[in-house]
Parts: sequence; structure tokens; C-alpha cells
Amino acid sequence: MSEARTYGYYPGCSGMGTSMEYERSTRAVCEALGIKLVELEDWSCCGSTPAHTVDHVLSAALSGRNLSIAESMGLDTVITPCPSCLTNLKTATHRMENPEFRSKVDKLLDKPAPGGVAVKSVLQVIFEDVGPDAIREKVVRPLDGLALAPYYGCLMNRPPEVMQFDDPENPTSMDEILKALGADVVPYGLKVECCGASHGIAQKDVVTTLSGRLLDLAYAEHAVAMVTACPLCQMNLDLRQGQINSANKTNYKMPIFYYTQLLGIALGLPEKELGFDKLAVNPAPVLKAIQEPSHAAS
Repeated sequence: MSEARTYGYYPGCSGMGTSMEYERSTRAVCEALGIKLVELEDWSCCGSTPAHTVDHVLSAALSGRNLSIAESMGLDTVITPCPSCLTNLKTATHRMENPEFRSKVDKLLDKPAPGGVAVKSVLQVIFEDVGPDAIREKVVRPLDGLALAPYYGCLMNRPPEVMQFDDPENPTSMDEILKALGADVVPYGLKVECCGASHGIAQKDVVTTLSGRLLDLAYAEHAVAMVTACPLCQMNLDLRQGQINSANKTNYKMPIFYYTQLLGIALGLPEKELGFDKLAVNPAPVLKAIQEPSHAAS
């Protein structure tokens, strides 16, 4: 990225609560990489999981409202860290290409939804607009020797006609970023398989089975931690790891990092800005293996 660029920023509801560490580390990393985030004024829920399962028009209107805010602020691109928010914002934009559907959405809004505001994930912007080579040059605490399993989840890249980023079956953007940080990325064949999503309360066995498979493979590939870009995936694998162990008779103690947390520590950002204390599985053994900035190669 030759010069800093400004993006509209949609943090999403979970970023204000259950995934505060993701939100905090995202802001810190973007600032360090020269990505200027302008938070949408008076943003509201995008519809995400609850709304789109009930009413596609209402869900699109909720997303349309936020995109209208971006347009009124003179922003041509909105980025978000959350794959669920990303999916809803991009799906709404995709569906509103149909004039009949758009007219139904516009009836619910104070003004017509914009048609020219692009939506991307923060991961896409870091990968495409900054790039692994530029990131590698900024690393002061390389993740040398850390065997990491990158887990994208089932939403970030699919369906491809809507998401239009990376490979829908074998994405590699997060892999390449982690490699630029010096990490050893293990061959992880379940990187886009579902973790159980929002069934953790209604059908806990779905999460313990599906997330259990994900942890099984990470251990089989000798990873010391998994890395994700999704708050729901992170919650299922981290917060519910004890439930998974109980159900599957395992004894996993694998930290589940957000990629922004590891990117931040590799860039030399203070750990207090990255929210490691919010993780349920103790990340200290992995963090201790990362060399201090004063010992890093120039």
C-alpha cells in the first residue's frame, strides 16, 4: 500500500461485547499498518443471523441503512472484521441488484440504499491493500517456530459469487499473512468447515462434535494454536473448549487466537492493546515462545 487510505469502519455488535479483543486488536493493527478507519456514525445492527432467517427484505434494509450512512459520510468502501456482518452487508448489496427487491428495501428506509458502496473484510484489505511483503518488513517480533493452524470458518469466502475474495474451498490469505510473520503454517484441511455456528445453546452436541473435529486435526498436525478471523468460531473453539473436552473425552488446551492479535504482537504492539487476557484458554505458553523485539532480526 503506497499511501494510507481511509475506509468506513463497521465494528459490528459482537465487537462491542463478546469479541472486544478482536475489535481492539483490529483497530491497533490497522493503525500500525497505515489503514485509517472512520467508524460509521450511529451505526446499527446489520441484521446478521437473526434477521436474515426471518425476513430477507428487513435484513437487507438494516444493512442498507448502514451503507447509506457510509455514503452520506463520503466513504466509498466499508470494511468489517466480522464474517457474519460481512456476509449480511455483502448479501444485501448483492440482492439489491434486483430492482424489485431493492424497491421493497427502499420502502423501509428514510432514503434509498446506495448502490456504489463496496464492502470488504478487514482481512481482505490487509491482504490485498497492504500485502504480505509490506507486513514482513514491519515485523519486529517474528513468530518463528510457531506451528499455527489457520481456520477461516464457513462464511468468510462463501458463497464465492457474493464474497468475491480468496478461494472458497482453500483460502490462503490468512496463511500468507501468518507466514509473513514468520510462523510455520500447518497443512490444515478443515479450514472452511463449520464449527457449529450459533447452535452452542440450542444444540450443544453439534458444536462439540464439529468443533471437536477441528481441534482434533489441529492437534494431529502438531499445531500449538489455531488462528481465526470470526468471533463465533473463536467463541466455539475457545470458550467452549472445556465442553468439547467433556463431550469427546479429550484434554485440549489449545489457544485460539484472532489473526489480528498475532499480527499485532509480531508488529511489536503492546499486549494490552491486543486483548490476550480475554481468551479463555491460557495463551501464555505460546506467547512466551515469541521473542522480544530487542532480540528480533533487523
